[in-house]
Amino acid sequence: MASRASPCLGVPAHRLWAMRPGIYEKGRTWGTVVVRLSPSQRARGRSSPGSTHEPSITVHMWQMPVHPQEPMSPSQLTLCQLTLSQLPLMWQLYPGKRYRAMDSRLWEVVDHSQIASTEQLILTQLPPGE
Repeated sequence: MASRASPCLGVPAHRLWAMRPGIYEKGRTWGTVVVRLSPSQRARGRSSPGSTHEPSITVHMWQMPVHPQEPMSPSQLTLCQLTLSQLPLMWQLYPGKRYRAMDSRLWEVVDHSQIASTEQLILTQLPPGE
């Protein structure tokens, strides 16, 4: 049986707080299922020899049930973030289908849909200044 994406579900969560590495919650639990790093369009367009490449980060999150556990302290979260170190500890929804992270970087909502019974949220980090 093939699963197809449904139309957009409306407004995603207004805030997503890290409870554990890769697990975000604000009313509902969102689990990070894919983190993809690739060179940004801006980095590919640079031709100067001394330029640095800024990775573009795309995060796929699914709304899912997660067994309750005690939230980690900020210092524990920081230690455990090593494998998910490019993800912020908090995102806040802004106008224009974007989230602003704690570090003020913007993340575009690429997709917010439902596949079968799973709600999906895909965010891509925008280059600085966008």
